[in-house]
Parts: sequence; structure tokens; C-alpha cells
Amino acid sequence: MNLLNRYKTCFKMIGFFTLIASLFALTGCEDAALINSKGNIGVQQRDLIYTAVGLMLIVVIPAIFLSVFFAWKYRASNTKNEYKPDWEHSNKIEFVVWMIPLIIIVILGTITWKTAHSLHPYKPIEHEKTPLIVEVVSLDWKWLFIYPEQGVASINELAIPVDRPVEFRLTSETVMNSFFVPQLGGQIYVMAGMQTKLNLIADEPGIFKGISASYSGHGFSGMKFNTIAKPENEFNAWVETVRATGKPLDTMEAYDEIAKVKDNSPVLYFNNVKTDLFRAIVTRISGDMFGGAHGAHGANASSHESHLTDEHNTHVADESNTSHTTAH
Repeated sequence: MNLLNRYKTCFKMIGFFTLIASLFALTGCEDAALINSKGNIGVQQRDLIYTAVGLMLIVVIPAIFLSVFFAWKYRASNTKNEYKPDWEHSNKIEFVVWMIPLIIIVILGTITWKTAHSLHPYKPIEHEKTPLIVEVVSLDWKWLFIYPEQGVASINELAIPVDRPVEFRLTSETVMNSFFVPQLGGQIYVMAGMQTKLNLIADEPGIFKGISASYSGHGFSGMKFNTIAKPENEFNAWVETVRATGKPLDTMEAYDEIAKVKDNSPVLYFNNVKTDLFRAIVTRISGDMFGGAHGAHGANASSHESHLTDEHNTHVADESNTSHTTAH
């Protein structure tokens, strides 16, 4: 009896210290970006994580508990429990260990299928306000943010209005990369010569860290930026500041000067942004990838056709000369 009481006391102490440790762990959630979401998309993704983990714990927690319980109950010193060396099957146990995980898998699969559509990065956010369009270019090793409607751009600083959807259109100047603002929502890959999309929204003002989530070279770790969510009037004031203090980005040559610097960068502002600069970046690279190959193929084909034409003309001339000689 005394031994049993000691075990009960031990389990109570373990439970108490586990609770205390959990409380200390939760005090750090303010810095956990994925948990401390500040946007509607991020909140839905956070809730999805909670739901998935909670469902899986239905299997994990009993398994851990039973592992400890069986080791204690069937210890060598416990001679009171019934010993069944020939026991090998139980329909009840088989039902539990198969049906519960199966039900959880079906539930998780259903949730995953629904959220894969409802949280698709290309799906526009339903809102009364018109989305702000921001074009994003991944450079070595910095981020260029273009605001085509405002005619301004910035490097390593992303300003957005609060409570207004933002439609990101993204590409890369060089290697594949990954755009990620953890507190606002999921990441999206960016690739040269292609355009991807991401729709996010900030529910409250704040400064949220943005990163590159895909290794892209020695400057990858420095590809960080601040996403500053402001009220609409403060966002408009920021745009005016960029217009007044920025440098012109009105030609592809000016863009190339930025792109050729292969290093991390401080925050920079640009005004008079070239119309359709983003489109020019995408099509120029896709043209190099596909148009160049097509052009080379076309040149080879033309050369081949020219060679065949020369051979045909020579053959016709030879036949003509032969016929002329025979006639004589």
C-alpha cells in the first residue's frame, strides 16, 4: 500500500511540474510567429495547426501513458496481477487501435482538402476594399517591392495598409527563392521567368518580420525585411515620403544597376518606377530561357534550309550542264 501511495505521489509531482513547464513555455508564444498570427490567413493556418496537432494527440497521449502504465503495472515485483502467457488476441483492442486512427485520418484528410482550397495562395481575399497590388522581385540577396499603382518601389521594406487585402505578384531575378511573412500567412516560392501569387491581409498595425525561406546562396541569411502594417492614411504618407526621397527607377538600366550588386542591402526607396517594370523583368528572363532557345533553333533551321537550297540549285545546274553536253 505504501508503495502504491509513493507511485501516486510521484505521478502527481510529474503532472504538476509538467503543468508549470507548459505555462513557462506558453509565455514565449508572443515571439512564436506562427502562433502569434496578425492576419486573417495566418490565423486560419494557426487554427489548422492546432486542430491537426490536437487530433494527433488523441493517439499520442494514450500511447505514452499506456507505455508508462504497463511498465509499472507488470513490473517484476508485482505478483498480484494475473499472468497470461498464451494470450494473443482481443477484438476490442483491435477495434480501438485501428478505428480511432482511421477516423482521425479521415477527419484530417477532409480538413486538409477543404483548407487546401479555402487557403489557396492564389485565391483572392473576400473584402469590401480593393486589394493593394505589390510586385515582388527576389534579387541577390535582397527583396525589391514595386507598387505599380503608386509608382514607387522599395528594397527590404514592405509597407501595407491595415485591414486591406494585399495581392502579391512575385518573381525572381536569379535562382528560386521563397517569400515568407510568418505572422501574416504561408510562404510562396518565386522563380525566374515565372510569376506566382500570394494573397494576405494584416488585421492590426505592427512590424512583422519577413524572410527568405529557401537557401539561395551565401547572402541568403541576410535576406530579411520588415513588413510594416499601417493605417491607410499613414500608408499614403509613406508613399509620399518614398516619392519625395527616392531615386528614379524609370529604366531597365537603373534596375540592372540594382540587380548586379550581389549583396545584402539596407532599406532603399525609389520613385518614378518604370511602367510595367515587373512584367519586363519576367518576360526578359523567360525570353532568355525560351525565346533564346527558339531563336537558336530558328537560326539552325534557316541555315539548314539555305544549305538544302544551295544543294538543290547545284544539283539542278549540274543536270542542266549534263543535258546541254549530251545535246551537243
